[in-house]
Amino acid sequence: MDTSREANWRPPSMDALLSAAAGVDLIADYGRQATTAALRDAIVGARASGGMTPDALLSDAALRLIARRRRSIQPVFNLTGSVLHTNLGRAPLASAALAAMQTAGGFVNLEYDLASGRRGQRDDHVSNWLKRLTGAEAAIAVNNNAAAVLAVLSALGKGREAIISRGELVEIGGAFRMPDVMAAAGVTLREVGATNRTHLADYVNAITDATAMIVRVRPSNYAIVGFTSSVPEAELAALARERGLIFYDELGAGALVDFTRWGLPYERTVQDALKGGADIVSFSGDKLLGGPQSGLIVGKRDLVAKVAKHPLKRAIRLDKVTLAALEATLALYDDPDSLAAHLPGLRLLSRPAAAIHAAATRALPALAAALPGWAVAIEACSSQIGSGALPVDLLPSHALTAAPAGPDPKGAGRRLAALGAALRQLPVPVIGRIAEDRFWLDCRCLEDEAAFGAQLRLLDAP
Repeated sequence: MDTSREANWRPPSMDALLSAAAGVDLIADYGRQATTAALRDAIVGARASGGMTPDALLSDAALRLIARRRRSIQPVFNLTGSVLHTNLGRAPLASAALAAMQTAGGFVNLEYDLASGRRGQRDDHVSNWLKRLTGAEAAIAVNNNAAAVLAVLSALGKGREAIISRGELVEIGGAFRMPDVMAAAGVTLREVGATNRTHLADYVNAITDATAMIVRVRPSNYAIVGFTSSVPEAELAALARERGLIFYDELGAGALVDFTRWGLPYERTVQDALKGGADIVSFSGDKLLGGPQSGLIVGKRDLVAKVAKHPLKRAIRLDKVTLAALEATLALYDDPDSLAAHLPGLRLLSRPAAAIHAAATRALPALAAALPGWAVAIEACSSQIGSGALPVDLLPSHALTAAPAGPDPKGAGRRLAALGAALRQLPVPVIGRIAEDRFWLDCRCLEDEAAFGAQLRLLDAP
């Protein structure tokens, strides 16, 4: 470092920088306080490099301010092959839900009954839809399904025992474990059966005077195959009724319609759970249902009322914007015949493989041009539904793949990682995956082909 140059450089005064034309523009765009802070940081950096002209300082400050105001949450191209990707926001929202969120930004009748002019209940905005769609006697909503599980257990089982099969003691993302949730809710866990096989007699033998409920948890992110056995929900419901217990069915994925009509694998619906005898059911709103993050609780009126009155309910209730989006999403189910046309998640899940291949074919030239020295191709692959929904079921798809060309196989891993980093630095980051010595861009969720292809010209190919 040239310390003599650093010592001789004297920055212009802050007043001079702020009163310059570029400084005035920055103040107009970002405010005086933020502009001053950015100029101070620019001066510190200039000292380390031996100095800058006033114009260079102002340009440096402008770049700092742009970076400062860049929004952390931004749209991305989800080409991972997992449609309902937890890390990428799960279900994309319908346009009706987005419009409803905009409307809810101002003053709304969140807890105000317009008919009577008195205080209302915020859950009413979605409970009527949930009751109508599922046939449940009552319904409420909380901020996610983990909260729903905690609320149900706390309100209906605290201080007592809950029976659950060992094969259903699941852990989902973020180390959320069912045994830990039961402990936090003040419920004593009674494990029955084995990991792979549980019989009705196991439940019968576990019932004591301390038992409050039988819990069925859908293993949403794994599947046990082979020598397995589980008790049908209808038999658990009959046992619970016979012994005066609550049968709680935790569904997780949140299907409200039979997905086989769109050529997708069957997923047990909320209606199935209620018809099968469940007293209370909880499920997610942002997975197969296709709405915003939420946890939905439906079932018998007296049980749902106990959960609604529990002190925990207020801590995990939904805000007005989420409720508006959820209400608009549920309303789409009033016309199931047009559901795939309006619900983005379902549209992407049911997208034909031929249409995906056509999209990949159209995108191939732009990607090949952006990656000279790479072997770019279209390959068949399988998409996942994602977010713990139908964990072993795969959907036929097609991907753009890129493999480093050249004689240096040892450096291939570094180049693939560098390509992933470069794609993530594009104006709309592109998220793919590395597998089998290639970079994969599953085109199932590639809809804005023009924007994807146009920005590839900016790719800094490794």
